[in-house]
Amino acid sequence: MPDRFSIEREHYARDLRGLAGVDEAGRGPLAGPVVAAAVVLPEAWAQEGIPESLKRLNDSKQLRESVREELFEVIQTNAAVVSAVAVVDAPVIDEINILQATHRAMNEAL
Repeated sequence: MPDRFSIEREHYARDLRGLAGVDEAGRGPLAGPVVAAAVVLPEAWAQEGIPESLKRLNDSKQLRESVREELFEVIQTNAAVVSAVAVVDAPVIDEINILQATHRAMNEAL
């Protein structure tokens, strides 16, 4: 399995904190919102590894819906994980374009 936290450890070694991961969904459909989520994982996970309950975490497109829902619950109920979601609706996308709307959603999630 690849080292999922090599980038985080490199940043922490340089005394950088507050490292967030961000991703979007919704850029493919012709109508509908673009949604972005940002997540900050505990620094300890980069050093010690993620909890056993999250070992199946992977690209959501590669996971069954039931597994995604289970992992979502684990993440949402873990007090050490900080997350946020932002939505930019279709009328705004039409006004500013999909790229700018994606950037806006990502910035709002952060």
